[in-house]
This record gives sequence, structure tokens and C-alpha cells, in this order.
Amino acid sequence: MLRIHFTADDLARVRFAPRPSPLQELHAALTTAVAPFPAGPLFGRWRARILRTLPTAAAPLADLVPGGRPPAFLDVLGDTLDEAFDRIRATRPETVRAELERVYGAGPAPRWIRGLHAGEAASWRAVRRAQRAAYETVLAPVWPLVQDLHRDAFARHALTVAEHGLTAALLSLAPGTRFDGTVWEWPAAAPDRDIHPAGRGLLLVPTFHHPSGPLLHDLPPHPVVLTYPPSPALPPPAPQPEAPEDPLAAALGRTRAALLRLLTTPLTTTELAQALHISNATASTHAAALRSAALLTTTRTGRSVTHTRTPLADLVVGARGGGGRL
Repeated sequence: MLRIHFTADDLARVRFAPRPSPLQELHAALTTAVAPFPAGPLFGRWRARILRTLPTAAAPLADLVPGGRPPAFLDVLGDTLDEAFDRIRATRPETVRAELERVYGAGPAPRWIRGLHAGEAASWRAVRRAQRAAYETVLAPVWPLVQDLHRDAFARHALTVAEHGLTAALLSLAPGTRFDGTVWEWPAAAPDRDIHPAGRGLLLVPTFHHPSGPLLHDLPPHPVVLTYPPSPALPPPAPQPEAPEDPLAAALGRTRAALLRLLTTPLTTTELAQALHISNATASTHAAALRSAALLTTTRTGRSVTHTRTPLADLVVGARGGGGRL
């Protein structure tokens, strides 16, 4: 059973996350992909597909979870992957060392993990590349739907709080739990655990890729983060049929190939980001890579940046049978 003990300050600081965090959702998805619990009909084929298609570049993430539980400094929130990674990188060195020692115990760690322990930039870059590679495979294709589902869950809980109060919202969030005003009990959660936010508050984050109960992140002095499957249950997006092999995506990556195909007419960074459901910073990074490969040009007018396909890009995209909008 999980028991969360609230003080008056904690009750005043219970919050529902207004938007999903891509890194938090990615970690929930990867936990589901490798977890020992039965996959069930909703997750079985999805799990097999994810394990089959994860790129080699994501392999370092497995080294970070040698015993099934990741180091706590990986569980951070952020509206983008870059923002979340910057928060990971800002973790105090003593916390990084303590968490790596906890997950590895007395066992030997790979050389690059010891580099994290020592604060080596190359090791941290390996984490960032692995997270990005896993995100592009696991979440990028379904991220717009995750955002829609999150908005629905947030609105539902906000209305419950407004109409019936916090107790009703907590109980509707996780049917079968009990709340007496000071202790929130999850009878089905394992292992037996007591959590004391002690005035730090609680942030509630729905996940659409982890069906078997709450995931907890408790790292003082930050608020306790509880990630939960929403109720009524919302399954992850159904696996899409395997698409025909796309040489352009294989060469450039799915997002950059999609970005090029969008540029049938010049578009700004903001327009590209909105169409691809990514942040402006991420769209700008992809555009810079394509510009360095002579596949697009960029012009700036005031604060607006506009991107245009080059003739070389027209030829590359045309080789796949046209460059219409996706």
C-alpha cells in the first residue's frame, strides 16, 4: 500500500500538471516497455514494437537502469526535452554520485556511467543523444494525441475540484483509493511505502503509457511528483500499420523529413513548430541541421525567421513522389 501523508501546507500545494512533460512520459513508456508485469491486450503488441524498433543510439538508457529503478535525478519535468535535460544537467554532483551508487551498489558500472559520476561532458552528451533517439521512436509519432489526452484529463480534474473539492478530485483520479483529509491511501500500490511531502506539496501528472499504478518521484527539496494512469483508463495510441520504407526519413530522421515536406512554400519557425507539434527551439535546431546540409535557406525579417527549400531539397523530396503537405 502507498500512503501519502499531507500537512496543511501540502494540501495547499496540490497541483495538477497543466501540460504533459515529454521526458516524464518517455520514462513512463520505457518503464512499461521493459516492466515484468503482464502487458495485456492493450500494451502487448505496442511493447513488442517498441523493443524491436528502439534505435541503437538509445541503448545508454538501459545502462542507467541496471536493476529496474532509474536514478532519481532523471525524473524531471519540462515542457520540452531540452528544458528537461537542462534540469537534469543542473543536478548537484553529490546527488548524481549518490543516485548512481544507489542503482549500481557495489557492482561494476560501464565506463561512460563513471563519466557521469565524474561530471564528464561526453557522458552527459550520451544521455542527451539517447533520450532524443528514444523520444523520436516512442513518443514523437503520438505526441499530439498525448497532448490532447492530457488536456482532457486536466480539464476533467479541474472541474471536479471546482464543483466538489480536492477530496473528490483525488478519489476520482484513482478509484479504489481512500483519503481521510490527511492521508491518501492506494491499497493496490506496491511496495508498501509512506511518503511525507512535509510542506513541499504534490504534483499530479497523468501518463498514457503506464497502466499499472502510480510512479513516484520524491527528491527533496522539490515537490513530490506522482505520475498516474488516468481514469477512466485511456490506452496509448494503437500501433499504426508499418509504413512503407522511407529512405528520406531513414537518412534524415522522421522529423526532418517531415519538415522538408512541409516546405512546399516558405514557412516561419513558428509555423513549422505548430505543424510538427514540436517546440520552436526544436524546429530551429532541425532547420539549422538541414541548412548546414544545403537543403534549406533561412531569411530573417525583424524577429521572424522564414525557411525555404533549396533546389537540391526539391529534388530529394521529389524522388519520394512529391512534396505535398503532410
